[in-house]
Amino acid sequence: MSEKKDQKVLCKACMQRCVLKDGEYGKCGVRLNRGGELYLTVYGLVSALNIDPVEKKPLYHFLPGTATLSLGTVGCNLSCKFCQNWEISQYPKLNNHRVFGEEYSPQEIVSIAERFNIPSISYTYNEPVIFFEFAYDIMKLAYEKGIKNIFVSSGYETEEVLERSVPFLSAMNIDLKSFSDDFYQRICGARLKPVLKTIEKAYKLGIWIEITTLLIPGYNDSEGEIRAIARFIRELSPDIPWHISRFFPAYLMGDLPPTPVSTLKRAYEIGKEEGLRYVYVGNYADQSLTSTYCPSCGHTVIERSGYLGERVKVRLREGKCEVCGFEIAGVWG
Repeated sequence: MSEKKDQKVLCKACMQRCVLKDGEYGKCGVRLNRGGELYLTVYGLVSALNIDPVEKKPLYHFLPGTATLSLGTVGCNLSCKFCQNWEISQYPKLNNHRVFGEEYSPQEIVSIAERFNIPSISYTYNEPVIFFEFAYDIMKLAYEKGIKNIFVSSGYETEEVLERSVPFLSAMNIDLKSFSDDFYQRICGARLKPVLKTIEKAYKLGIWIEITTLLIPGYNDSEGEIRAIARFIRELSPDIPWHISRFFPAYLMGDLPPTPVSTLKRAYEIGKEEGLRYVYVGNYADQSLTSTYCPSCGHTVIERSGYLGERVKVRLREGKCEVCGFEIAGVWG
């Protein structure tokens, strides 16, 4: 994903759109102009590979109760001060562009999913768009085998990447970290508007999307900002699930307290007040805040328990409420 002019390379993978001189790295730390050609230093280098419940991504309306093969590399196009995975996401920036990982080919990744009968592959742990060429090669092979693909993303993909990903990319969980451009600039090294555009574009392309907001005490947890996020999602579609996640001290924000439970519960209420049909609280074990309720009759159509909501009981009939027949938005098979 690049464009070359006079030995300079425009990287078209993410909305940072870095213009790189020969020998220069992008903001992600892993995309390099090498002699006028864009080179991905982490192609085939997997820093983390696990089998997770799909609910961990978090995706609650996409193949609930199934496993997903999760993989990531090192590097990230953002520099969030609260990153939970900073040891891999920020590693190249903190270590003079060095990278690490175990070598895997796209064929080997897909073979693992086939061997364990896993219905999806998730590109996660760090930002998947920065290793898009590697992810894309895996996605195409997975798609041919009937295996679905998931991006867990900060939402900084370019339109070119999103359009190229169809039909191979089935679902995305996109972080909407704040509704403040100042927050994005100061805390994440990014901007708000590109994220909003990515969410809108992915939705229009027919990719199943769910949104996650990590509420950080004193930074993005005001009632006004929470309400603004909920309204943005509702205006796109009231059927888009919204995950409100509890912050715990991490990386450069290790001195902050965890998000108060009262803030999480109030955010949940605000999401419902603003007309969102599916609102969830993450990083806090409360079955009443992780289960799915029929918007028509209130019946519990998906019961979730456990810290990640990973213990699942699905009470749907062909994607509809078993009591009243209301169609529940999602990808169920």
